[in-house]
Amino acid sequence: MLKDFKAFILRGNVVDLAVGVVIGVAFGAVITAFVKDLLTPLISIGGHANFANLNVRVHHSVFQYGDFLNSLIAFLILAAAVFFAVVLPVNKLMALRKTEPDPASLTRDCPKCLSSIPQAATRCAFCAADIEAVASSEG
Repeated sequence: MLKDFKAFILRGNVVDLAVGVVIGVAFGAVITAFVKDLLTPLISIGGHANFANLNVRVHHSVFQYGDFLNSLIAFLILAAAVFFAVVLPVNKLMALRKTEPDPASLTRDCPKCLSSIPQAATRCAFCAADIEAVASSEG
């Protein structure tokens, strides 16, 4: 059992995940500091110095909606940064490396019933018509 646990921990994807979490937490702290220390004062130049100080008191309860606004702005910046810095480039890279054939090129229409059948088929599965084989383009 200890051997299985050791194999699990030393698997590459577990280590990659751990590194990703650590980097993500550090990146989140940087974005939070950016919002709190730089962006919020810029947004609030005409009014309050910091959103974190904004609150509402109802009886003895304090609702700190300014701190929530800071967190919301930090989240939106973090989400945008991840989208533009990670998701878009990875999607473009995957599209460039796409090697699987177009599904439409794997089928053809039956000349008798016009159903979609595999390129290599010599008999239609729908109308049972005999069909000429297509010459292979691979060589």
